[in-house]
Amino acid sequence: METQRSKTNVESPESPTHSPTSPVSTPPISSPPPPHIPIEIVSEEEMALIESALAFATTRFSTQLHKNARSIHSISVLSKRNVLASDIEDCGGQNKQQKKKFRVNESLLYRFRRKRGLSVTDITASEWCEKQTELSFHHGKPKASKAMEAGKARHEVLEKEVIRRVKVQIETAEDVWALKVLNFIRGINQLQFDGLTREVPIIGFAHGVWMVGVIDEIRMPLTGTERNLTLVETKTRSHAGFPRDPQRRNGRLQLMCYKYLWDNLITNKFPYKQFLNFFSLNPNHILCEDIRENTAKSGFPAQTLNELLRYHQTTCSMLPLAHEQMLLRYESQKDHSLIGEDQFEFDSDWVRSQIKCSLEFWQGERDATYIPDDERWKCNYCPHSSKCPINTKSEDDTQSIEKI
Repeated sequence: METQRSKTNVESPESPTHSPTSPVSTPPISSPPPPHIPIEIVSEEEMALIESALAFATTRFSTQLHKNARSIHSISVLSKRNVLASDIEDCGGQNKQQKKKFRVNESLLYRFRRKRGLSVTDITASEWCEKQTELSFHHGKPKASKAMEAGKARHEVLEKEVIRRVKVQIETAEDVWALKVLNFIRGINQLQFDGLTREVPIIGFAHGVWMVGVIDEIRMPLTGTERNLTLVETKTRSHAGFPRDPQRRNGRLQLMCYKYLWDNLITNKFPYKQFLNFFSLNPNHILCEDIRENTAKSGFPAQTLNELLRYHQTTCSMLPLAHEQMLLRYESQKDHSLIGEDQFEFDSDWVRSQIKCSLEFWQGERDATYIPDDERWKCNYCPHSSKCPINTKSEDDTQSIEKI
């Protein structure tokens, strides 16, 4: 079904003075831009609620980095994709050959993530509690708590230390993905010149699934003998104590997923044709004016998505692997003081098994599981605990015992 492209406000960077790659020739613009159709901008949380309602009943920002003390301009662009069009799924009678396809079409991955990829936070959310993740699509995400708002505010402060947000306009799905690629290239640009960058988007293909994520922080090694990069994630806590083991495990999984995607991006050739085909992207599509202007000012002019992907390929070929040692930082939400750091080593077998287990749930190969008994304390913080069958069953058992 042909979908209609829409015009969306997002954020974009100013031009940098450094580029990790050299420019390539670009074809002249031969076709007029698509018509501008204004829409209402919604947040990702709101979009998830809309998607859930549609499925069960029948913006993006870009960023710009501040100048550093050496007058080096490095830019990061952040973009969120707005899923605007609804797709027509097969309905009615299904023959035996279609049953497997029907099951795939009913999976959470297909219904809610096929247009934008499965995020690393989707993986960590299901590791925390698969049933909570499932119920979130049924009943929607609750309003952000004070702790969540405080954590978001702290990350914005850290982001502003190296990044400045500025609005641009995108018009098509090709523009949305181009902003992700552009943000990645400029993040690497800043990393090379400043030794540190934050909020770097990453696109990867793992276990037959397209995955996306935003790496909180990447650091260059402090010593000349070390080449591998350090991945860092900062978590805020309302309590001064160190987090429990399940919380630390979840944070470790997040960082390990980032390294897993990063290393795959470096060691394996990115499947660009498969990427374009899966998301139905036109490689020769002329990017919106704001993106073209920013790429030209940045030193790697690109008229089309295909040209920008060439720079992405060149950038990836020059990058080192992520370090085996990763760092989780825990800060107080009250005064931003450091509670503690969790430095740990990458476990390839463990993260692979965790991703595989999570994909079984997301791809509809099995039903959602419940948390183990020793982690039932999570239910006290779950917004869907009153609707969860495991809690309903516990109440029924208690009432039966009382009657006896």
